[in-house]
Amino acid sequence: MTKPTSLRMAKRLRHALTGAALAVFALVAAGEAVLAQGAVRATHGDWQVRCDTPPGSRSEQCALVQNVAAEDRPNVALTVIALKTADGRARLLRVLAPLGVLLPSGLGLKIDNADVGRAGFVRCLPSGCVAEVVMDDNLLNQLSSGQTATFIIFQTPEEGIGVPVSLNGFKPGFEALP
Repeated sequence: MTKPTSLRMAKRLRHALTGAALAVFALVAAGEAVLAQGAVRATHGDWQVRCDTPPGSRSEQCALVQNVAAEDRPNVALTVIALKTADGRARLLRVLAPLGVLLPSGLGLKIDNADVGRAGFVRCLPSGCVAEVVMDDNLLNQLSSGQTATFIIFQTPEEGIGVPVSLNGFKPGFEALP
């Protein structure tokens, strides 16, 4: 592949992902509560499929949702949302963390005690701060086959708080999303 062709492909991919991200950001801004609190359509293990129609949209958006609190700190709660974008081109994992998190440290993720990496926070809302990643096949497979995902938020650079999230039901729940 020639360099100009690969650059064009990279630009197209970046443009497509930016478009998907902008659509999701619109959902975050206009409908974070919608996705986290829409009508429960199904339950898969510890996950719920919630659906609602965001303001200004013609179609319903569904997401796989789980709300959890840290075992040792019940005031530290996360909402974990997995969804497919409306155009079907991207799969997103979004985590709503409480206000007060240390933004530069990002959100850490371990699946079954294996370090997966960190995601940056993309914006803060009155209800908390949002970290978001596009799920590639590898991450989707890890979430689908794992037992526990531990999301790590930081209140100081030295203090990480791990919040375990059950992956029981993630795979069938995600596959059930329209």
